[in-house]
Amino acid sequence: MTASDDPGDPLLTGADPADPAALRARVDAVVGAAQRRWLGDALAAVRADAAALAARFPAVGRKVGRGPLDPAAARDDVHAVTVDDAARALLLDAAERAHGPGAARIESLYAQGDTAERRAVLRALPLLDRSGPGDRPGDRRGGRLGDRGVPLVVDAIRTNDGRLLAAALGPYAARHLDDQAWDQAILKCVFVGVPLGGVAGLDRRAGPGLARMLADYAHERVAAGRDVPADVWPIIVRHRPDALARIDAELDSPVPGRRAAARRALDAMAAARRGAAAADRA
Repeated sequence: MTASDDPGDPLLTGADPADPAALRARVDAVVGAAQRRWLGDALAAVRADAAALAARFPAVGRKVGRGPLDPAAARDDVHAVTVDDAARALLLDAAERAHGPGAARIESLYAQGDTAERRAVLRALPLLDRSGPGDRPGDRRGGRLGDRGVPLVVDAIRTNDGRLLAAALGPYAARHLDDQAWDQAILKCVFVGVPLGGVAGLDRRAGPGLARMLADYAHERVAAGRDVPADVWPIIVRHRPDALARIDAELDSPVPGRRAAARRALDAMAAARRGAAAADRA
């Protein structure tokens, strides 16, 4: 299954990630004529010589803009793709198409880039991972990038930067990270405060292992008298309903804060159960 085959994956552009023309159209729709001209010239330069990326890639934010690609997106939404994310992805795609696979190229741009440039490389991974000529249908590692972008994803997951973490956990990570690394990345999102609703492939990949980790985390929070992020409960309820007993036991705690936290957690779990039941009926 590719990223574009998975209806649960929020793709780079809201369109087929193998279609850079659709992405270019979305960029053109939200920038001015001067920005469109600059991007067109930059794409032509990169197609002629991949070395042109070294100068064009860092300049994108200044030349094209840094606002959300979707004008309706909130500026503080860590999952929102920006105009410079999209324009940089187009430059990487142009280099890939004109000059062939370039894992070393993206590794260099990521290593030398600032946070925005690194985020853009991560956002572009689904675009660069599409199948190339001669690949066997259904081969998960048959894309031109394959799993060579995984070290960049792993590096981003080690940071505490919410935007980098959100960019890393797109369709590429959902496709290529192993279960242990993916589960740890989701737990990191919870620690850092990255909303899980924008994580690609969450419904498909979440399972009992992740639910156990989140249930342990939830119990630790309740035992400390603290609230639990609401977006962990649907995963726990679906895969580890036995977590209820541990939270329920906290209602007998001699510490008032723990009892109050347990009541709030149980209310949240009940709401998640109702939501899961409604989704199953639908």
